[in-house]
Amino acid sequence: MATLRSLRPSEGETPSRLQLGVLYSALMLVSIELGGTCFTIAIVGADQFPKAKDQGVFFNWYFFTLYVANIISFTAIVYVQDSIGWCLGFGLCVGTNAVGLAIFLAGKRYYRCVKPKGSPFISLARVLVATIRKWKLVLVSPETQSNQSSYYHAKTEVSKLPSSAPSQSFRFLNRAALNTKGDIRPDSSIAKPWRLCTVEQVEDLKTLLRLFPLWSSGIFISVPIGIQMSLTVLQALTMDCHIGPHFQIPAGSFLVFTFVSTAIAIYVADRFLPSMWRRLTGCSLTPLQGIGIGHVLNIMGMAGFSLVESRRLHVVQSHHLEDQTGSTVVPMSA
Repeated sequence: MATLRSLRPSEGETPSRLQLGVLYSALMLVSIELGGTCFTIAIVGADQFPKAKDQGVFFNWYFFTLYVANIISFTAIVYVQDSIGWCLGFGLCVGTNAVGLAIFLAGKRYYRCVKPKGSPFISLARVLVATIRKWKLVLVSPETQSNQSSYYHAKTEVSKLPSSAPSQSFRFLNRAALNTKGDIRPDSSIAKPWRLCTVEQVEDLKTLLRLFPLWSSGIFISVPIGIQMSLTVLQALTMDCHIGPHFQIPAGSFLVFTFVSTAIAIYVADRFLPSMWRRLTGCSLTPLQGIGIGHVLNIMGMAGFSLVESRRLHVVQSHHLEDQTGSTVVPMSA
């Protein structure tokens, strides 16, 4: 779109349906690539480490590297796009992605690949369906549920589970693992997979339900991050971005400050925060406590954004710029 004139409306013209269609299609593809590639690569990288501790360290350094790369792109690439042209800027992005893909594929034979074990969604759905179909069955009491014949176990499950019976949390789901007449074949395999599930499958669904509050709290992190990304650029577009009489920071490069602070915070959290927390409290920092600290810092960041925006709106009103449109600059330093 940056190079083909037919895909760009002339100045003062309304974009055609074709031009808008190409634009929205490109944005959709970029969103899919960003959402799929970045976090899928993170998971693949973490799978190369068998220990959970090493995986946590990898995630920290992965996102540290990701933000450092974003710093480069929001400075060098934005400078090229503003000073030379959008064509070269997008061309550099395409070339960089091609090189990254080539490097990723070159190491394919060295990767530690975890073999898929089927769709987890089907397994979870089976637990729900089996629970509904056996809703009228009476659950085994906790005093007698140690009897393994009451619940169905796969041959490899007994050594994995701490006890032979499912846990008491979300107890109604235990019906899915109740072994009733006609549910299993003579060779002890499941005859009706949508009526009988293993104890491990039931416990997997319970684990997801226990994690749901934690996942939900991620919404309160993702929403402010999205607002910060857009609000930073929008504020910079209407404010004075000059440093001295001859140097002006592009509005798109203001996100660099967010990435720099995030990269520094990740490094500090990985190297210094656990030891500092241990000295202050005498206990190790748990993941939930780390998430809580992140939420507090996020609240402080959004409070800072609101103060800046409140000050900007006050300056706009005091200079009677409410009705101004276009490239009007608020007399306030960004």
